[in-house]
Amino acid sequence: MSPGLEPDELLTIGEMSRRTGVAASALRYYEDLGLVGSVRTGGNQRRYPRHMLRRVSLISVAKRLGMPLADVREAFGEVPMESTPSHTDWQRASRRWKKKLEERRRAIERLEHELTGCIGCGCLSLKACALLNPDDALAATGAGPRRLEDVVEDEESAGDEP
Repeated sequence: MSPGLEPDELLTIGEMSRRTGVAASALRYYEDLGLVGSVRTGGNQRRYPRHMLRRVSLISVAKRLGMPLADVREAFGEVPMESTPSHTDWQRASRRWKKKLEERRRAIERLEHELTGCIGCGCLSLKACALLNPDDALAATGAGPRRLEDVVEDEESAGDEP
């Protein structure tokens, strides 16, 4: 650690924003979601423990990868906010997060396979397409890409099997 930096030092929201590259508004939002924590001064200003830098940085990486914040919250579930997390705390979070990443990877690969087969086949025949929706029958099941959502749901439920 650099001289003059104390592990218990509190950082202002501006310092957190500068150090992490995350806007102050996003830091407040993450706090509202319970992803990060701060303490308040007598003047009701936020102060972030230095260990929040790692949490905010990991949230930024997750966002770049398209991970839902709910998944991040789940991965961070047992990582303490009130004190500096231990190596064991981060190992546990890493294992949970790895599982979520593997589920997303499998879903993306399945989607890629389905789209490549459909778009890349060149048949131009709706009768041969795996995403066929004759007579718009799927309209009754709800809005959105119903068959593609099923692909993702199938992959998620397959991840639950032992």
